[in-house]
Amino acid sequence: MRYALYLAPPRESELWRFGCDVIGRDALTGASRDGFALEGYTPVDWRNMTSDPRRYGFHATLKAPFRLRLDLDIADLTHSLAEFVGKFPPFDAGKLSVGAVLMGDGRAFAALRPQGGLNELRSFEARVVRALDHLREPASAGDRERRNLARLTPRQAYYLAAWGYPYVLDEFRPHFTLTNAIADADRIARLLQQEFRLRVASPALRVDALTLFGESEPGGEFKIVRRFPLGRSTRARRSSARALAPAFFD
Repeated sequence: MRYALYLAPPRESELWRFGCDVIGRDALTGASRDGFALEGYTPVDWRNMTSDPRRYGFHATLKAPFRLRLDLDIADLTHSLAEFVGKFPPFDAGKLSVGAVLMGDGRAFAALRPQGGLNELRSFEARVVRALDHLREPASAGDRERRNLARLTPRQAYYLAAWGYPYVLDEFRPHFTLTNAIADADRIARLLQQEFRLRVASPALRVDALTLFGESEPGGEFKIVRRFPLGRSTRARRSSARALAPAFFD
C-alpha cells in the first residue's frame, strides 16, 4: 500500500470537474467519468490516451507515492499532516494553462501548468518533501531501478536516493497531468486549452489544502483519503484506521 501527497482542487470546483472528466475518473468517489473526448477522437480512443493519469487521479504531485514507514500506521500519518498544514496559509500560485510537457524519449504529455511567480509554491513543495520525509519507508533497489536510472541526470539520481523521487526541489515542475505520453501532445494541448477556457471560468490556481491519496490496493488506483486545509491546525484522532476509506472532508 502506498500513499501520496498531492495538490487537488476542491470537489465543488470547476477545475476539479474538468480534470476528472478529462482523465475519466473521480478520485474522491472512485467513479468512472465516461464520455469525454476531443473532436476527432472517440471516447474509447480518449480513455486509451488517459490511462496513466486516470490511475493516479487528477492532481499535481508534491510528494510522490511512498510506502509508510513500517513502525507507523495511517493514524500516525494523518496526525502528522494535520499538524503540518497549520503552519501554512492558503496562497495563489499563478494561472493555469494547458501545455505539452516533454519527456526524455521525444514524447510528451498534455498537462495543466501554473504560469507566473511560483516561488511560494516551490517553497511549499520543498517543505512538504523535507519535513514529511520521516514518514516514508526508504525506496527499495527495485523501486529505484523502475525509475530508469540511465535517463536521470546525476542530480535527479541523487534526489531519487535521498527523497524517493527525482523531480523535487529545484527539479520540481508543477503540473496536473491530463494524458499519457503521446506523439501529438502539442495538438492535444491546444484543443484541451480551448476546452479548459470554456469550462473553467477562472484559471487561477489556489493552493488551499494538502490532499492525501492512497492506493485502493497494491498496484491499484489512487483515491482521496483526506483533504487537509492549509492554515487550519487540527488534532487528528489517533484511532486505528487500517482500512483505506476515501473521504473528502475538511
